[in-house]
Amino acid sequence: MDAPISFLSDDDLNLLYGPPGELVQRAITNHLTDFHLDYLRQATFFVIASGAENGLDASPRGGSPGMVQMLDRKTVCFADWPGNNRIETLRNIVRDKRVGMLFIFPGLDIFMRINGRAGITTDDRVLDMLLEGSRRPKTAIVVAIDDVLFHCGKAINRAGLWNPDKAIDRKSVASPGVMMKQLAEVEDLSAEDFDAHYAHAMHNELYE
Repeated sequence: MDAPISFLSDDDLNLLYGPPGELVQRAITNHLTDFHLDYLRQATFFVIASGAENGLDASPRGGSPGMVQMLDRKTVCFADWPGNNRIETLRNIVRDKRVGMLFIFPGLDIFMRINGRAGITTDDRVLDMLLEGSRRPKTAIVVAIDDVLFHCGKAINRAGLWNPDKAIDRKSVASPGVMMKQLAEVEDLSAEDFDAHYAHAMHNELYE
């Protein structure tokens, strides 16, 4: 762009957007209600946002229904299962306890969000609550709730997220193997071999 982009101030936003509805504000709580618990028991996927002075992170988390457990009405916990070992979420939490958890429920056009302050534990009582079959996590994240609220699902419907006709054709974008060979400058493994390993890991090494 030739000209610099101008950005809005807080006052500018107040002129463009009205205040949130009174019912929306009144529905925000600082604890889990029975409604929240009903959804939490069904939850299989959420994204956790964290941050510190060295940067921000948004990390997807998935598992079986009940992957997030209630310790009490103002505290939840969940396992940290293996990923790519960057552990940015864990490192951020050590430096800055503030987190946000955005739950997405397959097939439903509603979100749930928990904002709070987190800590990392190896407490046996917590880890035993979060077993996946015989698998036990190394660590768990415990979140003290500040706010919990429901979001409308307009974004889901705009995206057609649950519409099978909107599924992306895998061949329309580069495969993980093609991207890693170029981005990580991999020379000793073909893109096809990397893709085969990636596919196997995505389905058979979920907790390793």
